[in-house]
Amino acid sequence: MSKKAIPTIAVPQEIVMNKIYVIREQKVMLDRDLAELYGVTTGNLNKAVSRNLKRFPIDFMFQLSNEEFKNLIFQNGTSSWGGTRKPPNAFTERGVAMLSGILNSDRAISVNIQITRFFTQIRKMLTDNTELRAAIEEIKKRTENNTKNIEVVF
Repeated sequence: MSKKAIPTIAVPQEIVMNKIYVIREQKVMLDRDLAELYGVTTGNLNKAVSRNLKRFPIDFMFQLSNEEFKNLIFQNGTSSWGGTRKPPNAFTERGVAMLSGILNSDRAISVNIQITRFFTQIRKMLTDNTELRAAIEEIKKRTENNTKNIEVVF
């Protein structure tokens, strides 16, 4: 059995990156942004999720509190949030991956693959920065030790 090729839908990386927020110390994407990228309505995305709630535990998806929602509106400007009646759902990286199992359009699958790759890139950049920070700390320690040794010599 051969694999059916899924047409690639290119979404610019900047667009996806601008739709990733840090809420509750987690990188998340909001239901309305995901729906836009997938080419579905927010209502239809949330209906699909509600029919499959067992697939979305709290570490995959959560609803923003009213305070978090107000803060998000303040950060992004109110005009882009008109018509929203309740706080949006926020999907973690695992939640976004789970969405691929319940949204079957070619566009949703293609965009989901891109988003998953972007999350992986972000995680790699954070890991690389952590390794770089550790190397800098090691150099600082060596420099401090060398400075103390030079002071002892003089």
